Amino acid sequence: MGMTMTQKILAKHAGLSEVKAGQLIEGKLDLVLGNDITTPVAITEFEKAELTQIFDRDKIAIVLDHSTPCKDIKSAQLCAQARSFAKKYDITHFYDVGTVGIEHALLPEKGLCAPGEIIVGADSHTCTYGAVGAFSTGVGSTDMAAGMATGMLWFKVPAAVKVTLKGKLPQYVSGKDVILHLIGLIGVDGALYKSLEFTGDGVEALTMDDRFTIANMAIEAGAKNGIFPVDELTRAYLKGRVQRPWDAVEADPDAEYDREVVIDLSALRPTVALPHLPSNTKTVDEVAGTPVQQVVIGSCTNGRLKDLAEAAAILKGKKVADSVRCIVIPATQQIYMDAMKAGYIETFITAGCAVSTPTCGPCLGGHMGVLAAGERCVSTTNRNFVGRMGPTDSEIILASPAVAAASAVAGCVADPSGLS
Repeated sequence: MGMTMTQKILAKHAGLSEVKAGQLIEGKLDLVLGNDITTPVAITEFEKAELTQIFDRDKIAIVLDHSTPCKDIKSAQLCAQARSFAKKYDITHFYDVGTVGIEHALLPEKGLCAPGEIIVGADSHTCTYGAVGAFSTGVGSTDMAAGMATGMLWFKVPAAVKVTLKGKLPQYVSGKDVILHLIGLIGVDGALYKSLEFTGDGVEALTMDDRFTIANMAIEAGAKNGIFPVDELTRAYLKGRVQRPWDAVEADPDAEYDREVVIDLSALRPTVALPHLPSNTKTVDEVAGTPVQQVVIGSCTNGRLKDLAEAAAILKGKKVADSVRCIVIPATQQIYMDAMKAGYIETFITAGCAVSTPTCGPCLGGHMGVLAAGERCVSTTNRNFVGRMGPTDSEIILASPAVAAASAVAGCVADPSGLS
């Protein structure tokens, strides 16, 4: 029996000719990632185990993105611990205030993710890098500590769900709508510990930013990872970013999948996920008019340049409703600069938005956009669990940048086509 893309990557990194779903393997790591919340826990475990060396200073990335610039004493102490560790072991890829970006946008931008690699991170949305054909997955901080020390980790080979994409996206529909639609179809456990493997002629109609968004939310369907095939668009994105050799993989024609889901991209409508699960999806016209008090445009899911461009196109010449606070967060410093050059930042500020330095802050209810009791937020982030962004009676509606921008202007959930 043939292998999926994920299974081929795992087999190669385990030094095996083939692997099967359910098999336990030990694989070599190409990159180990941590942030300002998870890295300090990993450091504590690293030191508790009396480890004294890391496997490769060039293959560890520490990104201080969740609570920076530090919002309180505790977050400052955690960042100080991470800084000290990075300095002690001379870690090459250490990103702090002024150079930082939201980790899952920053690492691909810096060329730290390439096809055929195994990337683990102490953050559940590490699955983002499947957009460039890597096997990337989230791990716990203890596993991060072990990975930093040895460059190896154990994996259970996942079975796979084949997601066949057809057609092209209509106007105002993006990768966020695709992944919300998929999660709505299969549920938050529909791909539990499986690989979501995207294929079909519809893939070529998706931009790289669309693919990053889709891979990013694979975990919201319970998946171990999400992965896209490497095509000319991927190669163009990697050119000039990734300097080291890499090998793309393709699924075998006889690869085995637990199921196949077919999505006609041309039939999709702007889609939102209502509280309190990413699977609680509706098309925007079904819930239009629902009042909101806050809009967040950003995060590791939707803070890239294309996302900001889509939001700016809707906000240009308009004003955020008086009843709404709209917060825009470019995902990296480079994206921030590119957005300034394109005039997007001026558009946002003129419209009445608050524009922040790159941070994960509001996504996890940390800072830069925490909700008050009873408030509702339309957000381009990836989770809308109870209490995620504030009190347990606050609510999050997940949406694309286009829907979020339209909602900011309307003061309620709105179809972007109605504002064009």
